[in-house]
Amino acid sequence: MSSDESERGLEASSPKSDITDPLKIIRDVEKQQDAGQSFLVGWDGDKDPLDPRTFSAARKWFYVAVVAVGSLLVTATSSLYTSCYEQLIKEFGCSQEIATLGLSLYILGLGVGPLVFSPLSEFYGRRPIYITSTVFFLIWLIPCAAAQNIQTLLVARFLNGLSGSAFLGVAAGTVVDMFIPQQLLLPMTIFTGAPFIGPALGPLIGGFINSYTTWRWSFYVLLIWAGVILACVLLVPETFHPILLSKKAAALRKSTNNNEYHSASEVARASKTLSRALLTSLYVPFQLLFLDPMVLALSTYTSLLQGILYLFFGAFQLVFGTNHGFNLWQVGLTFLGLLIGNLIACSFNPSWHKNWMWLIRKKKEKHGAEYKPEPELRLPPAMVGSVLVTVALFWFAWTTYPSVHWIVPIIATVVFSIGFFFVFQGIWTFLVAAYPKYAASSMAVNTTTRCIFAAAFPLFTDQ
Repeated sequence: MSSDESERGLEASSPKSDITDPLKIIRDVEKQQDAGQSFLVGWDGDKDPLDPRTFSAARKWFYVAVVAVGSLLVTATSSLYTSCYEQLIKEFGCSQEIATLGLSLYILGLGVGPLVFSPLSEFYGRRPIYITSTVFFLIWLIPCAAAQNIQTLLVARFLNGLSGSAFLGVAAGTVVDMFIPQQLLLPMTIFTGAPFIGPALGPLIGGFINSYTTWRWSFYVLLIWAGVILACVLLVPETFHPILLSKKAAALRKSTNNNEYHSASEVARASKTLSRALLTSLYVPFQLLFLDPMVLALSTYTSLLQGILYLFFGAFQLVFGTNHGFNLWQVGLTFLGLLIGNLIACSFNPSWHKNWMWLIRKKKEKHGAEYKPEPELRLPPAMVGSVLVTVALFWFAWTTYPSVHWIVPIIATVVFSIGFFFVFQGIWTFLVAAYPKYAASSMAVNTTTRCIFAAAFPLFTDQ
């Protein structure tokens, strides 16, 4: 978005002083060509119809809903699979650990994908990435549903996660593209809430499916869901500002026969290649991880919490299935605690924003109007969340016995889910504020390390 601010309309010398007089435009263009001037193309003020921020409210919210539900689908697909374990072990004659690999490999795919899709979107835009990703996500669901052996299922699960990861690596940018900063709070709350709700929603849906039909119907349902998302994605236009401005500059070059029109993004992209962008995307995040203690500490902490979250997918069956005698769909319903906790945590976003504004105001009163907010002012949600998750884990661990009513550990998961969301909200906003130049890299390595932990932890849940 920083390039947009410098690209507000054509430069003052460009031929836009009288757009109603074609002859004047032609004369102005001829003068500029003779002078050999270069023109920087940007948005024509705040009302440019090509600017995604000028879309109607209905269009914006439809596009937000598409990317949010797409993210929900991708994350729900990871955990819905856990409801298939019993049938998979019986049909394919594999061990619990091998069946669990289907979950782990999918999550690994989710972690690797954003490192590739993010730089690709810088060159080709967000729309081609969405369409390609969703198509391949749907395609790789087919061998999952039709697999005749566990090997086929495991390979397809990894490729399925890799394909779907574009929604986690690119979709946030789509939301930012369409709203000015003052309007971002609500749409970003909805979007960021979806990937957290997905893991809790998957076992809830999968519990009912696998209780009353075969495990293959879990993937049939996902195929239908992915097909609907694909149809909706085809309706989402390109929103990435640099790509749109490049197209606008190309149209001006063609219509005026003047090759001096260009956008700032064209100049920036001309100085780097796709291979260099991919290399940077793979190198810089891990350079931050290993050389910056703060990135290492925060990524390790969020990774540990993500791993614990995915431990629940095995632990819930032990606690509520073995200790309390719940059947499969009843175990699925116990994930409502995590889902409700996420919804409650999302509702606190406006309050945390007000708290941040209050802290800034107090600091300005103390240090003067020139004060610039420190990134650490974004951490209060993480501070509160870290206490909640610790309390919730002790609460859950000490109430898993058959003698304790089943609702007590479920309430603990509500508290855990609230704290979990608060921690991630505080740490993510801190990373973006603390490393503005490397915000994408810091978030990418955080995502990758979280997925590695989330992939590993389920493998030793049930021993």
